Amino acid sequence: MTAIPANTRPLDGPAPRLQTPPGATDCHIHLYLPGFVAQPGGPAIAELATVEDYRRVQARLGLERVVVTQPNAYQRDNRALLESLAKLGTKTTRGVAAVAADTPVERLREWHDKGVRGARIMNLPKGAVTHREMPEVERLIRPFGWHLMVQFNGRHLDDYLEGLRRVETDYIIDHVGKFMPPVSADDRRVDAILRLLDRGNAWFKLCAAYEASVTGGPAWGDVGAIARRVIAHAPDRILWGSNWPHVGVPREQYPDDAEQLDVLLDWASPETQRRILVDNPATLYGFPTAS
Repeated sequence: MTAIPANTRPLDGPAPRLQTPPGATDCHIHLYLPGFVAQPGGPAIAELATVEDYRRVQARLGLERVVVTQPNAYQRDNRALLESLAKLGTKTTRGVAAVAADTPVERLREWHDKGVRGARIMNLPKGAVTHREMPEVERLIRPFGWHLMVQFNGRHLDDYLEGLRRVETDYIIDHVGKFMPPVSADDRRVDAILRLLDRGNAWFKLCAAYEASVTGGPAWGDVGAIARRVIAHAPDRILWGSNWPHVGVPREQYPDDAEQLDVLLDWASPETQRRILVDNPATLYGFPTAS
């Protein structure tokens, strides 16, 4: 399939209602650059999404910092990620790579110098690296102070719980736990996530509610109920990401990025919004603390 240029997708629009503070961070985007092709085992690349495209989205949302996540389409070929980091600059950008259990330490050191700070563990179809390799991946990245970014269907949390308890480095529970379909906020698996957060090395990312929500946007109330409970329990362990450019769903289901940011007006207090957007990412990713 030939990738569609990203500029056929709206990149601009009304600003969000939420007034972002200095240092506000988008902790989860993907970039699809010209000249890089999908790898065997991954999904096709439906459309390009370049650094220049995201800069327009970033300006619209009032964000200063960003974390670029390796897309499943590229599997374990991180070259497009590294090129993206070089273009964006390490002062305001970090990366999350696909790290295999046999990745040479020298390569990890090179990636660290280029801004990589995490390894993606994807336990959904077409993920490049899954929980089966997670112990070895963690062993490799721990000396660099990196984290694991872990995604799974939260309804299957029992399958991954023991492995998460054994993780010693920091790790992120991605996509609001990605319960597909969402469970009630008082579900025992949400209880288990809170206990993981209490251990001190887990983080929880508010991202892509639209991928799991049954009630739909712009409120995503079913996912929002889970988010509000976790935020109230551990406000200093919460991150936010847009998941731009949203190619995991059909184009007609793409969310409005301003609306995705504005859910924080309902889910968190102004003080907690600042933690989520500025302070918590600065702690995990080593960004300078905003004044």
